[in-house]
Amino acid sequence: MEFKQPKPLQMSVSKRNGSKYFYIQFQYNGKTYIKSSKTTDKQLALNIEAQWRKQLIEQSQLGLKSPIEITKGFQLFIKSKSHIKSIKYTVHWCEKASNHFKHVLYVHQITTIEIDRFRQLLQSNNYSNQTIKHVMNQVGGMIKYMRKLGYQVSEVEMPSIKLPKGRLRYLSTEEEQRLLRAADPIREIKYVAPYDTRRVDIRNQMQDFYDLLILLLDTGARHGEICSLEWSKIDLEQRTIQLWRSKVNNESVLYMTDRVHEVLTRRCETKINQFIFTNKKGLARGSLTKIFKKTFDRAGIEGCSAHTLRHTHATRLIQNGMNLYEVKEILGHSDIKTTMRYAHIEQSKITQRAMNVINKLNISALNDSQSQ
Repeated sequence: MEFKQPKPLQMSVSKRNGSKYFYIQFQYNGKTYIKSSKTTDKQLALNIEAQWRKQLIEQSQLGLKSPIEITKGFQLFIKSKSHIKSIKYTVHWCEKASNHFKHVLYVHQITTIEIDRFRQLLQSNNYSNQTIKHVMNQVGGMIKYMRKLGYQVSEVEMPSIKLPKGRLRYLSTEEEQRLLRAADPIREIKYVAPYDTRRVDIRNQMQDFYDLLILLLDTGARHGEICSLEWSKIDLEQRTIQLWRSKVNNESVLYMTDRVHEVLTRRCETKINQFIFTNKKGLARGSLTKIFKKTFDRAGIEGCSAHTLRHTHATRLIQNGMNLYEVKEILGHSDIKTTMRYAHIEQSKITQRAMNVINKLNISALNDSQSQ
């Protein structure tokens, strides 16, 4: 019987033409695996190959989840958030985080200690707690999303970032009137022609901003929600607005106040496309942060932004008898915890009603005693 020599083992680590790095290539369960080791050290490349084989065996034999590289994890997370308005900030901070964790290869290798080091780095670079909280939300969100997709992740504890509790700013009735006067589209403006002879584009821009103010004040919607609102969501006959909340992925049906109905009826007569508010290119109106600031300054109102109008709407509702759960539905909050920022206003109204009840009881008791 002729003895056959065994076939020589195929090298799993080798160099390729034009590359200084060793490449890993082998077969497992009928599938070919290949990648660069990104090292010029052959022994290190062999160690990487052995670790890779071990992971495949553990996944196959022990049912362990697949690992995913950190860079790929952040890419998938960014893609899942591509529909949100603040995507550019998500991309920016995910790239920062990905660069910070570049010394570890896989998502499951991110530890609580590593995350806290990242937090300390941001603090040392004088980022505000609000920004640090936002960055940590991106890291935690990515890990959570990878777990949802079935990849291997480790249990980590995200740092608790405390934000200073400032006074909830909202407009008084008098401040609202000052704001509307400061935004009045027919007001006289220095170095600008009188209203009757004013350029049409300037008149339209000023009217747009005034109308936007009315909608924000009377709906409590977010700035971006109104700027991107389409006519298909408006029913002037039923006086309803179907408002899509992109931040929380839900929809609210709001009923128009008289002045909102008047504004939308007038604008409907001159609409040019699907958007209620458009920019010069005919697309949905973008952020008007600078115009809001100038208008508040002109009205002599400090510490306010477009979001102050949302706070004003919510505060007025509570001050006039609506409870937090009702306001939650109006504002489109996905969690009552968000609406709880207005709790002190509701408590103030409750204690005021309690005072009225006690006063009535005291007067009634006094009258009874005097009649005896």
